[in-house]
Amino acid sequence: MKINRFAIYIATIMTLGCGKAYGAIPEKTPIIEMVADNLKLTLMVGEDKRVYQLSFGDADASISLPEKTLTREQEFLPAYGNGVITESAIQATHTDGNTSTDLKYLSHRCDTVSPDITQTVISLRDFAYNFFVDVYVKCYKKSGMMEIWNTIRHDERGGKVVLYKYASASPILKSNEYWLTQFNGKYKREATLEEERLGEGIKILDSKLGVRASQYRIPSFMLAYGHSAKEREGEVFAASLRWSGSFQLAFDMDWNKSLRVLTGINPVGAHYNLERGATFTTPAVLWTYSKHGKGEASRRFHRWAADYAVRDAEKLRPILLNNWEATHCDFNEERLVGLFDGAKEIGAELFLLDDGWFGNGEFSRDDDKHGLGDWEISTKKLPRGLSYLAKEASKRKIGFGIWLEPEMVNPKSDLYTRHPEWIMTQQKREPILGRHQEILDLTRPEVQHFEWQVIDNTLRPNPGVSYVKWDCNRYVTQPGSQYLPAHEQSHLLVDYNNALYRLMNRFASNYPNVMAMLCAGGGGRVDYGALQYFHSFWPSDNTDPLGRIKIQWGFGHFFPASTIAAHVTRMGKRHLKMAIDVALSGTFGIDLALDKATPEERKQLADGVKLYKNGIRDLVMFGELYRLVSPYETPLAAMSYVSTDKKKSVVYLYQTEDGNVPMIRMDGLEPEMHYALKEVNLPEGVAPRFASSTYTGKQLMETGIVNPLCSQFDSAVLLIDKVK
Repeated sequence: MKINRFAIYIATIMTLGCGKAYGAIPEKTPIIEMVADNLKLTLMVGEDKRVYQLSFGDADASISLPEKTLTREQEFLPAYGNGVITESAIQATHTDGNTSTDLKYLSHRCDTVSPDITQTVISLRDFAYNFFVDVYVKCYKKSGMMEIWNTIRHDERGGKVVLYKYASASPILKSNEYWLTQFNGKYKREATLEEERLGEGIKILDSKLGVRASQYRIPSFMLAYGHSAKEREGEVFAASLRWSGSFQLAFDMDWNKSLRVLTGINPVGAHYNLERGATFTTPAVLWTYSKHGKGEASRRFHRWAADYAVRDAEKLRPILLNNWEATHCDFNEERLVGLFDGAKEIGAELFLLDDGWFGNGEFSRDDDKHGLGDWEISTKKLPRGLSYLAKEASKRKIGFGIWLEPEMVNPKSDLYTRHPEWIMTQQKREPILGRHQEILDLTRPEVQHFEWQVIDNTLRPNPGVSYVKWDCNRYVTQPGSQYLPAHEQSHLLVDYNNALYRLMNRFASNYPNVMAMLCAGGGGRVDYGALQYFHSFWPSDNTDPLGRIKIQWGFGHFFPASTIAAHVTRMGKRHLKMAIDVALSGTFGIDLALDKATPEERKQLADGVKLYKNGIRDLVMFGELYRLVSPYETPLAAMSYVSTDKKKSVVYLYQTEDGNVPMIRMDGLEPEMHYALKEVNLPEGVAPRFASSTYTGKQLMETGIVNPLCSQFDSAVLLIDKVK
């Protein structure tokens, strides 16, 4: 029997919620069906009133109702302690000490939020206790995304319920073989793809870093059926957790080859004492599904992000010049204004003043050991203040931005001298430093007020500041609070991140015209929990273009190019052309000493800026990504962005090693359309290696173009335009 794409509850063969009645289904059998384009989740309430999963995946697949009683291994949100022997999603101890929970169906409803969005809420209850879980499933029709989260509450007498596990979702996948791709987050090698075939048992990917997700991996993954993930073919699921703190992704394959995927906040050291009448909300996890490989899954994420997840997605990201590589903390007004002149000369649109602009006296921010937490403008370096710099930048028709790290403090600071009790640390332990700094405890109301004042006192008196880079340069090693009571110490990392989101939301709401970049010791805070308040993120402190190729390649699996900051630097001492070509494939920027660059180099940079502004930026910001040749499989990385009307495309080719991929097949073009191909961004006097020619879309996609590149560090940028 094939079930229609609607949520229905058949008790009186009447329509409820999202859909309509259908077929010969046993009387009083509740079926709940949720569809996001080609992704469908189908649940059924059993005779025991527990909610079981019938399917998760292809919306066109036929689903047969079970002929026999469903087993507990198919329970949709399994709870610990009353018959569940596999990995549980919910684990709680009730006020009377009972460690078991048994969730049963209470009701459900489906609401139409907009023409594109439906939201189903499934209410569960432990009928032996006044303990309730509401499962939320939000479906986005246009992009084929499904967002799932839970709320937990209780009305039990006698105190608090202790939550030990609280997964955001735990759907079951069904195949004979699963291939898992994780995106490792090692510093300077962020978003590195690593793929493996799963076997029986539990595979856990996690983070215990507290205030940022990544040092070892990001909270995103892909799962392929039957074989390793392919770009253009095969069934692929992609998922990403909207959470910036410690997370856990657990993949539990049972003896039936069913794979339960549990995602959410890492429960290690994070049990939560839930007050009577209070509600605990888990972060949402995002899922999508593709029958045509991981390229389509990525594009679904990108479309959804542009519509719902990224701040001001419709705005062009400015081409910025950052001073960090040029000056570090050693600068003055004259040096900075000189860099403004260089920014104007090459056509940059914004100057970002990085670390080192604050702190006075013995705590002057002259290195990373001093002054963090003392956010007074340095009178030694900037005697006329930030507004003076912003005005000087404005005279040159460029914007002005500033670096902030409001969550952190150096012990060598006035703030730490006055408030050593504000830091996160464990009792009876010596505080452990990370990059010479400590983390301020955001669960403390005084710290919440202080960090808002850092932001507000920087921006409100200086309305010329139009951009903020928000950094977070260490993670938690001593998860203890000098503010929280003893029985709430395990709340610290959950409450910290919720307070952080409130702070970020306040910033975005009060300063809607200030653009912002996420940064966390490189790409340590790249997730859709934080990105809703920001325009872009810094993927890595590794700006060597050879390293950045794979880093940007990895992040592009989930995040659109409009969010991925990509800067030209001298790291690795590569050819300037390669550095520019790699940066042109993201949110383009420059981070080098222009006043020390040769006239030829400044000309090369200016040409790159001009090309980005006039020929590429719209495609990068709003086009659709197609990964053409993988650097994990060949000595070449090739990718393109195609306009939504299929009339234009920009193609990037990067040689990561010596060797040749002889033909490059394009993707995403209109087969019958005629296109002209042209190589661009060539240094003056260098002849094109790709002959300007005309092709049909079919020729470009089926036959491809001859690739002359063969030497490591070779690179090329090609423009493909519809022939008028």
